[in-house]
Amino acid sequence: MPWEVKLTAQANQDVANILAWTEDRFGIKQADIYNETLLLAFEALSEAGPDVPDVRIRTDIGVGIHVLHVARQRRKGRHFIVFSVNSPQIVHVLRVLHDSMDLPKHFP
Repeated sequence: MPWEVKLTAQANQDVANILAWTEDRFGIKQADIYNETLLLAFEALSEAGPDVPDVRIRTDIGVGIHVLHVARQRRKGRHFIVFSVNSPQIVHVLRVLHDSMDLPKHFP
């Protein structure tokens, strides 16, 4: 049974900021490629939820917090999808953050 992936307003803003930054620095073609990379990661979550290979539980961020690096299918990526599962078959994406960030700093 597929999982529903819901992005918070902040996660949607994170994605918009990532793609705008990528377009500004590397052009529209690269922004489109990176958007596809993000979509593949979200698709993996919709197929397997927290059971996607390489999902990590991050108790240092909070109870029930998981992260998934966006690099999928030999695509490069530099962001983590930070999510929780608080409802059956629903992945709640809280943030999409660069992998060089101190992730716990971005959560209360």
